Amino acid sequence: MRRACIDIGSNTTRLLVADCDGPRLLEVHQERSFTHVGRDLRGDGTIGPAKIDEVCEVVAAQLRSARELGAVAVRCVATASIRRAGNGEQLARAIRASCEGLSVEILSGEAEARLAFIGVAAMLDQRPPAPLCVVDVGGGSCELVVGEAPSSVAWWVSLPLGSGDLATQLRGDPPSTAELSDARRRANALLADLHPPAPALAVAVSGGATSLRRLAGPVLDAAAFDRALHVLATNPAHDLVRRFSLDVERVRLLAAGITILRAASELLGLPLLVGRGGLREGILLSAAPD
Repeated sequence: MRRACIDIGSNTTRLLVADCDGPRLLEVHQERSFTHVGRDLRGDGTIGPAKIDEVCEVVAAQLRSARELGAVAVRCVATASIRRAGNGEQLARAIRASCEGLSVEILSGEAEARLAFIGVAAMLDQRPPAPLCVVDVGGGSCELVVGEAPSSVAWWVSLPLGSGDLATQLRGDPPSTAELSDARRRANALLADLHPPAPALAVAVSGGATSLRRLAGPVLDAAAFDRALHVLATNPAHDLVRRFSLDVERVRLLAAGITILRAASELLGLPLLVGRGGLREGILLSAAPD
């Protein structure tokens, strides 16, 4: 059955269309738009009218794409920045009104963590050893989940720090050594009091997973983190766009995302395998049959 998921995140709004057959998922189409809801929250913690209109337009276009591709069911979810916005429900109502009744589910941190775990575990090439840890760095939050594939979660946490949040303090192009050091201290401090079960394998996913592979390779160990951050700290964004065929918006988020992933790797005492899949795949795989 062909299904679609629209994911309104803190940095991006994304569409995934896929054919779903039991535990298998075959990607048909993806779209991404940098809507930056988290960055543009107003001083009172609300989403401004112009941003609501922008997101509605993006979601409407992605909904049309999904239906043109034959998706028989479309699920729309929103995550951290909408969850913590003072008027997140207003955005959900605006989308419902402008997108032919499409409902928007504002996911709790627990639901986001569980669904990301399901999506990552399902997209691994083989059944992973247990316990499996998934580290999902989004724009406005970071989820760490430990469990057993395909869907048994034993421990989880959703932290109020994502790549979009941390990127706001990396103002230089490239970011300065002092900025990177401050960002690392902030990430380490947030994770310092966590005590997750010791995993046998740790997998990292984020909006920039493909970009991470290009910069650092498929396994993020101490040397890979140092190598990637050195590249990001010594080259302006436009050079990296050309050199690695990356989107300039993604380049501006990468140093922050890698910093959070490094803190997670150090906490777990394991390198991180750069994985595929995540929240959207988990939503499609966990959908009840019609």
